Amino acid sequence: MSKKFSHDIVEKNVGLLSILIIVAISFGALVEITPLLYQDQTTEPVENLRPYTALEMEGRDVYIANGCNVCHSQMVRPFRSETERYGHYSVAGESVWEHPFLWGSKRTGPDLARVGGRYSDEWHRVHLIDPRAVVPESNMPGFPWLEDNVLTGELTSKKLQVFRNHFGVPYSDEEIANAGNDVKGKTEMDALIAYLQSLGHAMK
Repeated sequence: MSKKFSHDIVEKNVGLLSILIIVAISFGALVEITPLLYQDQTTEPVENLRPYTALEMEGRDVYIANGCNVCHSQMVRPFRSETERYGHYSVAGESVWEHPFLWGSKRTGPDLARVGGRYSDEWHRVHLIDPRAVVPESNMPGFPWLEDNVLTGELTSKKLQVFRNHFGVPYSDEEIANAGNDVKGKTEMDALIAYLQSLGHAMK
């Protein structure tokens, strides 16, 4: 009888029930997540991983700013249907320098985790200006203004500096110092294409 009474107290007290639910979920998350923080395969970069160049880093920002990550995921699941279409499944070591990560779960368009090198720069340029020129059935909007937007490189060095200081990305002093000049005068289209061509390079 006492056990039943105790159970009734919990069920009838919304505040207490909420607190106990939060405690249970927090404990479960702690048990699931904490071990991952100490596993090399989730915290160490894969063998061939390299940091984004200054132009690729700017391209990544263009990718995010234009909402590309809303329709395109960057995480190939370990299923035959996906690996046959996209390539090797994604591994945690590819994303250790990704802040924020762009894995995504929405695929209005195809996954882009392995798109680097699959098409030429010119194909990407035409596709971004008018997607249906190369993929007639595409419902992707065009981004022709990227050809007109020119990068100044004013903040590029700071971006690389932040990624080195806060996220441990191994940029050299020289790379950081030259970052602005490396992208100055390039268009957002150039940067986005450079970023897309870099995707999946570590698992080639």
